Amino acid sequence: MTTAPEIETDEPGQTDGAPDAAPAEAAADSPAHWFGFTRIAPAEKAARVRAVFDSVAPRYDLMNDLMSAGIHRLWKAAMIDWLAPRPGMALLDVAGGTGDIADRFLDRIAARETAPQDNGRAIVCDINAAMLAAGRDRRLDAGRVGAVSWLCGDAEALPIADGSVDAYTIAFGMRNVTHIERALAEARRVLKPGGRFLCLEFSRVVIPALAALYDRYSFAVLPRLGRLVAGDAEAYAYLAESIRRFPDQDRFAAMIQAAGLEQVKLRNLSGGIAALHSAWRI
Repeated sequence: MTTAPEIETDEPGQTDGAPDAAPAEAAADSPAHWFGFTRIAPAEKAARVRAVFDSVAPRYDLMNDLMSAGIHRLWKAAMIDWLAPRPGMALLDVAGGTGDIADRFLDRIAARETAPQDNGRAIVCDINAAMLAAGRDRRLDAGRVGAVSWLCGDAEALPIADGSVDAYTIAFGMRNVTHIERALAEARRVLKPGGRFLCLEFSRVVIPALAALYDRYSFAVLPRLGRLVAGDAEAYAYLAESIRRFPDQDRFAAMIQAAGLEQVKLRNLSGGIAALHSAWRI
């Protein structure tokens, strides 16, 4: 039986409780109808998102460090901590372009000093070929080969067999898919029974004073930073806008439940700037 999500937090002002009902994806205000704050036909969204990441791929990792002051690394470490990788585990990291989650996953297993054949494997799947190329190049430059497969594919129609992976992760990619419910259904499909789902995504700030500062930073600083470093202010304006269009913590938890994943839990990070959602395929 699907249960209400458990909310885990060390942030003030957050309490346990069941989420509101998830909105129907067919509703006119669903994320499928929006590219940031611009209303579009759902069929247009994938191409527009792809164009954004084509533009920023060469400096994507640098921009992540600059715009978060490196805090995104702590958020990703928290996701790997919660996943607790084990020897022999097969990971699918969706929207994983540059491969940093896959690297963290494999490094965590290797740190356990297990036999090489038990060190696990990772598949990085991304719809954007430019992002995948940047990730492969980075690993080659670092002299790291093997253990990671690179797959160009759509989160809403994964080219992965049913029940084939132990863990599904997606970091800062779910808000970019057109139909969230389809991506969640695909996550459940490819997971083995007993498999783990983890999503790290920007979310709603739960501390009012921080929310006001975060809004000013998002809409005033991020586009300027994008123009200076990546040569694309519009891409980072989209980033700020897409965060506001994405379902909040509880609504997204309800969507995870509706997709048939169970034991849903969430953790707010940095006052809700980001949130981790965990669930299992039972």
